[in-house]
Amino acid sequence: MKTMTCRDLGGPCDLALHGETADDVIKAQDQHLKDAVKAGDASHDDALRQMKGRWRHPKKSLGWYNATKKSFAELPED
Repeated sequence: MKTMTCRDLGGPCDLALHGETADDVIKAQDQHLKDAVKAGDASHDDALRQMKGRWRHPKKSLGWYNATKKSFAELPED
């Protein structure tokens, strides 16, 4: 298990997100962004828009994805 924060993934806060893989952490952040905006946290609006854009244009966002996977791989286990 490894941990990244919302901020590590381009978000505005330091909420810890845990996962066995980079994809687990990315999915956790996606849900966190959706939940935060739904709850009225406007500070997460921009990050949510960016996240939605990544999934709409996966080829264009491959650089972000590969960089995130590399950062995750370099983290120590929790």
